[in-house]
Amino acid sequence: MSNQATETRSVVIERDIPFPPEKIWRALTQPHLIEEWLMKFNDFKPVADHRFQLRADWGAVDCQVVSVEPNKTLSYTWVAMGLDSVVTWTLTPTSTGTYLRMEHAGFRPDQQQAYHGSRHGWQLFFASLEKTLARMD
Repeated sequence: MSNQATETRSVVIERDIPFPPEKIWRALTQPHLIEEWLMKFNDFKPVADHRFQLRADWGAVDCQVVSVEPNKTLSYTWVAMGLDSVVTWTLTPTSTGTYLRMEHAGFRPDQQQAYHGSRHGWQLFFASLEKTLARMD
């Protein structure tokens, strides 16, 4: 018997970023900075169980913070257009800055379009995040 119906896929992006975890944490958790690199009109707070919404031209994402460990990990649900998933950020200090890992988990086999769209979208979000970090004080 196969577990194929319950198997899910993840989009994972990992980068060495030449900034300290504290700076990246600010970009991941401060609403005015989140708007610069991710999506507009959010009411994010880095507090467990806090519900918030992210909006883009294509629609909205309903989210809820799952876990927060300042400057180390941040996880929140990501529910949109039939996708019920979780985004987890992990920040690991390095000698040159931070190893940043993002995993967007929970894509079912019947969600190929969402999976491929997310793979492309997160690459764009990461590029915007790095630009935001470069211009931050």
